[in-house]
Amino acid sequence: MTFIAALFIRRQRLTQRNSWLRWAEKWGVSIASLAGGLLALFVFRRGLPHVGWIVGYLILLWLLFTLLTRLRQGLEAHGRTLVITAADYTIQTLIHGLLLFILPGYYASTTLTSVNVWFFLLLVAMALLTTIDVWYRVVVLPYAWARHAMFVTSFFAALNVALPLVGVSPLLALMGSGVLSTVSLAPVFRHEGVKSWSGAWMRTGLLSTLALALLWWVRVAIPPAPLHLAHATVARIVERLEPVDPVRGEISAEVLREWGGLAAYTAVYAPAGLKQPIVHVWKTKGKSVTTIPLSPIRGGRSGGFRTYSRKSDFAGNVVGSWEVDAMTSSGQLIGRLRFTITP
Repeated sequence: MTFIAALFIRRQRLTQRNSWLRWAEKWGVSIASLAGGLLALFVFRRGLPHVGWIVGYLILLWLLFTLLTRLRQGLEAHGRTLVITAADYTIQTLIHGLLLFILPGYYASTTLTSVNVWFFLLLVAMALLTTIDVWYRVVVLPYAWARHAMFVTSFFAALNVALPLVGVSPLLALMGSGVLSTVSLAPVFRHEGVKSWSGAWMRTGLLSTLALALLWWVRVAIPPAPLHLAHATVARIVERLEPVDPVRGEISAEVLREWGGLAAYTAVYAPAGLKQPIVHVWKTKGKSVTTIPLSPIRGGRSGGFRTYSRKSDFAGNVVGSWEVDAMTSSGQLIGRLRFTITP
């Protein structure tokens, strides 16, 4: 009886251990990815050198992704699935940490009522996919195109934030990120169906050209992170770069006539060393009525570079909803302020 009892206890322990292993296999990577991402987010909030962290993440991610792409078929042929699994999980965790690292910058730069919210939502969806291991296994891992898309998009999004931090303009950062992201795929092209490096670089050059054309066309849909509105309001006038008599959402047409116009005040945050021309676009009923070029903003001020435009020619029926878009000179939306003119 003692022997049977010992066997029963041993079986129970093995069952519990296997149950724990199954749970760890299913959810362990998700928890590790979340912990790593939260650590990256904490580092970002602590104000450590953002560019260095982003570049370090990108180099490690690119090296591991390229190496695994090159060796995946050979490892599978020799039954080294454990090595492939470990590498895939490491890439997943790196992408997850990178996305959580840059998401605060994109959130600040996104205008939730504009088209550029879709790029931010794409990054959020990618972050969720890399957090929930079960989803990642089903949606991404089985498909080479999905793995490549996840890698390129996260690589592009990170570079698009990092380059302005060293003084590169948002438009040049957008285009440069697109080119560098496609260039990062050259080793993948060399391994997958291209017989020579010259052929791989030709494919990379073609893809880079297409990426530049596409990014120019959809540039309005990508937030110019890390630029964002630190403060914005509509006021009667601006004196000494401070708004006077700010409008609290609504203003009557009578008061508007007494004031003789309105001023749109914006304080735009930009990284130190960045100089960027911007414009204010006044709109009503979804149509642009006035575009006012402003002096280039200069980065480095924690409260944002303060500037304003004034509109005095409110002719015709001015009653209704109005918007003032703060945009880069290349058409990327930094932020938007709204007000309503009542009868």
